[in-house]
Amino acid sequence: MKRIASFCVDHTKLLPGIYVSRVDEDIVTYDIRMVRPNTPPFLGNGELHTIEHLFATFARNSSYADHVIYFGPMGCRTGFYFLLRDVPQAEAVRLIIQIFREISAFEGEIPGAAAAECGNYLDHDLKGAKEKVRSFLPVIENWTEEQLKYDH
Repeated sequence: MKRIASFCVDHTKLLPGIYVSRVDEDIVTYDIRMVRPNTPPFLGNGELHTIEHLFATFARNSSYADHVIYFGPMGCRTGFYFLLRDVPQAEAVRLIIQIFREISAFEGEIPGAAAAECGNYLDHDLKGAKEKVRSFLPVIENWTEEQLKYDH
C-alpha cells in the first residue's frame, strides 16, 4: 500500500513550528506542530478541542474566511492541520500567528461549546488551551515563509 505523505516525514527530527505538509493545486495544507512528536506531554483532549473551536471560529471570521477549507487536530495530539485555498504562504503564516494571538487573549464562552452545537461539549479546557498557545507563540512569532519546509 502507498504511504501517505505525512507518514514520510521523519517525526524523530520534527520540531514545533509551521510547515507546508502538502500542496494540492490551489489548496495548501499547513502542519501546525505545537508539540515535538513522541515527546510528552502532548496536547490534552480538552485543550486540543478548545483550540480547534477557537481557531476555526477566528479563521472563518477573518478576512480569509472564503479561503478556509478545514482546521482540525492531529490524532497524535501534537498539533493541527489547516487547509487554505489561494492564500500566499507568507500571508498564511501571518494569519496563523494572528489567530494564535487571539486565542491567547480569549475570554468568554467557547464558541460552539453547547450540547446542541458540539458532539462532546463538556470536554473543553480554555485555561489549558491558552497556556499551550502562549507557550507556542514564541516559537512561531517570527516564523517566515522560508521556514515552512520540513527540512529547514
